[in-house]
Amino acid sequence: MAGTIDGMDLLETYRRSLAEFTDRVDQVGPGQWSEPTPCPDWDVRTLVNHVVSEDRWSVPLLAGRTIAEVGDRFDGDQLGDDPIAAARDAAAQAEIAATHPGAIERTVHLSAGETPAAEYLHQLLAEHLIHGWDLAVAIGAEPRLDPDAVRECARWFTGRVGDYRRDQLVRSEVGLPPGADEQDRLLAAFGRDPNWAPAD
Repeated sequence: MAGTIDGMDLLETYRRSLAEFTDRVDQVGPGQWSEPTPCPDWDVRTLVNHVVSEDRWSVPLLAGRTIAEVGDRFDGDQLGDDPIAAARDAAAQAEIAATHPGAIERTVHLSAGETPAAEYLHQLLAEHLIHGWDLAVAIGAEPRLDPDAVRECARWFTGRVGDYRRDQLVRSEVGLPPGADEQDRLLAAFGRDPNWAPAD
């Protein structure tokens, strides 16, 4: 299909999004875990815990397990006393699961139903990109995202934004000035204000 990328390109883009997110977690200072983020009611630790939980979930799901089989093992706090180490470990395990031979051809058992693994990886790509930006602006890190990952995520999300809004998975799109770049347009589509900054 025109405009799509092949499995190897998707895997590489997903791997870069994992690395970018983990790099930002590495930059969280000891006193920044309770700082606010662009996600209402989520501080930095809650946001990182959410993404780490998604990474943990991806390992059994990409191996063909069902949600019922996984159960509640990834509920609650996944960060423990060393959030940075937990995030690194979760990302490393997620990368191994995604790049395992044949994983991208699987059908994944999600709460929304049977889903091609490539679609699931696009969802995870979006998770790491958007929440990676959330984390960056919350802690004052570099907020620029990998441009190839942004482009692929935007291409994928164009066909799904209506479903995401109907299911209230994203907030309403934020208005942008003419000439906004691709990253800002993607952030706005996910309900983010590209100019968000912590309150003084």
